[in-house]
Amino acid sequence: MKILTIIISYNFEEWIERCLTSLQHSEQPCSVLVIDNASQDQTVTLIKKNYPEVRLIENKQNAGFGRANNQGMQIALQEGYDAVFLLNQDAWIAPQTLGTLCTLAMQHPEYGVLSPTHLTGDGSCLDPGFAEYATHSTQQTADGDLLECPFINAAFWFIPVSVLNHIGGFSPLFYHYGEDKDYINRLHYHGYKLAYSPHVNGWHDRAYRAVTPKAFYHAEYVYHLSEYANLNYSFTKAFAYSILAIGKKSGKKLLKGDFAEAGAYLKLGGRLLSLSKRVANTRAQNQIVQPNYIQP
Repeated sequence: MKILTIIISYNFEEWIERCLTSLQHSEQPCSVLVIDNASQDQTVTLIKKNYPEVRLIENKQNAGFGRANNQGMQIALQEGYDAVFLLNQDAWIAPQTLGTLCTLAMQHPEYGVLSPTHLTGDGSCLDPGFAEYATHSTQQTADGDLLECPFINAAFWFIPVSVLNHIGGFSPLFYHYGEDKDYINRLHYHGYKLAYSPHVNGWHDRAYRAVTPKAFYHAEYVYHLSEYANLNYSFTKAFAYSILAIGKKSGKKLLKGDFAEAGAYLKLGGRLLSLSKRVANTRAQNQIVQPNYIQP
């Protein structure tokens, strides 16, 4: 199987060696594409110097996670790859990981996205986010090689090109965060499943920081936008789960006398409401079987 590993980088210097070396040691060969989103450190210089085999695209501006990945997916379609492997810059894999995912994808084509088990950077435990997703795993294949989940974040995603041709890439409705949640919603709408293998690992060296009010409200915005765009709901239901839900949260804060928070939620609701036409158009486009957002 011809695989294109896509890494979106922004100030990648800290993890370059662990990430790219893990791909060099992969038992399953792959081509490696790094799409750099205008890093301010030595990312580009180090890749050119130490990893000449890596294909590098230097974006002049930060295109965001989804749009940059779409650049790589488009190359995969144009150049006849069989699958893409999306790998976060702060992550790396075991030698057997990519080959195992490749084999499982061929054995179980009903799974549109496959992932390994996500460990923390030091390998001491499951990545906290992944651990939460994994508690919701509901089914497994007869051989126990895959555990189905409703969602797994896009730190390690193996996607066959047949799925890209069916669903496409990441929606530009989402710029920073929420792209992967929206993609999995679309995956389920089009009849595919999502799973991870308990037999192979990836390490994700992300930091967990205290959530600031700004980050909290951005997360709220992203969550409700993903609900608004969710094809598994009718537009009426999606409106209720996004716009009306925001209004309800604002009302509760108002009754408690939390006027600042009530106002913040009202602002979010207005922002989402202003996107209604764009959301409706995106929903209509995403229902069509075609390589949305990555068509050559």
